[in-house]
Amino acid sequence: MEDKSSRIKWMLVTALAPIAWGSSYVVTRQLLPADSPLWGGLLRALPAGLILLLIARRLPTGSWWWRSLVLGALNVGGFFVLIYIAGQRLPSSLAATLMSTSALVMLLFAWAMLRQRPRVVAVLGALVGLVGVGVMLGFGGGPVDLWGVAASLGAMVASSFGYILTARWGSDVPAVTMSAWQLVGGSLLLLPVALLVEGAPPALTPSSALGFAYLTLIATALAYVAWFTGLRRLPAGVVGVVGLLNPVTGVVLGVALAGEAFGLVQGIGLALVLGGIALGSLPPIRKRLAAQPVVPTVTRPITAQLAVAGARR
Repeated sequence: MEDKSSRIKWMLVTALAPIAWGSSYVVTRQLLPADSPLWGGLLRALPAGLILLLIARRLPTGSWWWRSLVLGALNVGGFFVLIYIAGQRLPSSLAATLMSTSALVMLLFAWAMLRQRPRVVAVLGALVGLVGVGVMLGFGGGPVDLWGVAASLGAMVASSFGYILTARWGSDVPAVTMSAWQLVGGSLLLLPVALLVEGAPPALTPSSALGFAYLTLIATALAYVAWFTGLRRLPAGVVGVVGLLNPVTGVVLGVALAGEAFGLVQGIGLALVLGGIALGSLPPIRKRLAAQPVVPTVTRPITAQLAVAGARR
């Protein structure tokens, strides 16, 4: 059983992932080519997977050969491509809002597949966080690209399902190894599709090389290790709520780097998201009671009490 300090530690480790993923919106939009989603996903995933594979020094065995391909398709190949398409077709605020619904979807998948029945506070925390994300980002007017909405929701469902499968199958696989297998597996599936659909890879410029380096090392290799570590150490519902930091990071960086407006309404939304994370991560009441020290009613050994009583007599 994890005590409170350990729980907070693993939540902080897990939070590295959505923060890094939230920063990837700005990096992708500002530094990477906009017309190569397949190669964009491949150039992000493959180097990160090879680096982690060299660190892990372990290849899949048995059923993990096909499991790595399935998880790679869900968490890497399909996810990277779909989120790239959504980012091109939708306003960042709407795309991030749709992706943030993964907190509730992960609760449902964890209930159905891992028998982790969601606690009321976890559901309330996810709902409060979603309200906060909606307040922060708003919903832009004008027509909405339905293909972009479909791509965003598809990316959210695929990754949520893949994360729960990872938690179900990979409890005995180290996080670095698990990340390496999925990144390489997803890249192997993406490579022939990228060659057939987009042809040769795009030429790298100094800015795009810098962007891919950041996405590979920080927003992919480090982020996936942190995320899968959290899935092993924390309930899936808590991990999903922590994932709400993804759109929050995107908004904060947009304000800091692009000069976007940040007023009272956005501040209220940010407070709601952080409050939802805190609420959803509370341990069960029984755990909190069990963690409290028991105050003994007898402060001295019984032999000492008898000795004092005899002396008084």
